[in-house]
Amino acid sequence: MSDSDGKKGPGRKKHSGWFFLLAVSVFYLGVYWLFPEYGTSSFHHFIEMLQSIAPMLLLVFLFLWIMEFAEGATHKMARLTGHGSGVKGWLIAITGGVLSHGPIYPWYPLLRSLQQQGMRPALVAAFLYARSIKLPWLPLMAFYFGTDYMLILTCYILLFSVPHGWLVEKLAGPPPPRAENTKSSSGK
Repeated sequence: MSDSDGKKGPGRKKHSGWFFLLAVSVFYLGVYWLFPEYGTSSFHHFIEMLQSIAPMLLLVFLFLWIMEFAEGATHKMARLTGHGSGVKGWLIAITGGVLSHGPIYPWYPLLRSLQQQGMRPALVAAFLYARSIKLPWLPLMAFYFGTDYMLILTCYILLFSVPHGWLVEKLAGPPPPRAENTKSSSGK
């Protein structure tokens, strides 16, 4: 498929991120030109946010790099979280979601890579849903709201991550093509 026939091909999708970055940059330059104090404040906020997420981004990119070069690990993870994974896949996704920390956006590339390797969309949704349990904050929640409330809420989040994932998978439709299929079709 070519980009000239009006349909989305692989090349157009690769460049859309750069177009978005360019549009946002032009917008912020316009804000800086019209309102320098807001532009400067926004830039400082961006730098602070970048410093806070840089360690997590490095960790996720390290995982991606390891998975890229360790084909056996990628296939094993795809098998553990694939369509035939059963209860084990749900447990891995929910436990991974609970144990994952930091901002969410560094996890998106890793989850996308796992999904392209065969991870079920339901398990991606369950992972993201289970991330709302923050282990370091559970004692503070118990202090303010009581242990019963904290335990009941945590159990509900864990239990409802499964139907949430299932519902998202049903509403989202079929999963995207696996990485092997994408590479073989784009290498014409």
